[in-house]
Amino acid sequence: MKLKIGDQAPDFEGITDEGRKIRLSDFRGKFVILYFYPKDDTPGCRVEAMSFRDRYDDLQKLNAVVIGVSGDNVDSHKKFKEKYKLPFILVSDTEGKIRELYGVKGLLIPPRVTFVIDIDGRIIHIYSSQLNPSSHVSEALKVIRGLESKG
Repeated sequence: MKLKIGDQAPDFEGITDEGRKIRLSDFRGKFVILYFYPKDDTPGCRVEAMSFRDRYDDLQKLNAVVIGVSGDNVDSHKKFKEKYKLPFILVSDTEGKIRELYGVKGLLIPPRVTFVIDIDGRIIHIYSSQLNPSSHVSEALKVIRGLESKG
């Protein structure tokens, strides 16, 4: 399934780094930055996570939450989050079901893709860049700020 801007973001249930069950629909009324990344504590994924961490206050001021998704297990997410003091949610997708729902499965390595979802659960931006992990947060901020200035 190929998702596009304007589509309703598929709801999913996942287990967080804290072992809690969450659903995407739990965050209605907020912007959601749902980012898929290949693997905890690898160079590009570390850069991407720290970029989201470093801009997290800006995102919160814009009524946005960040959810990172990879195929790593809960324990790996917990260690990754603690090591880099990540203030946002990491969701374990060991079976690849969330990736499949969003159409972001790769051949050799899972793609690095960020979805920006509006307060009503619609996809308003899709950004894919495997080689420029730090650009994902600036793309998300640009989109949300653009909406804020129109509203």
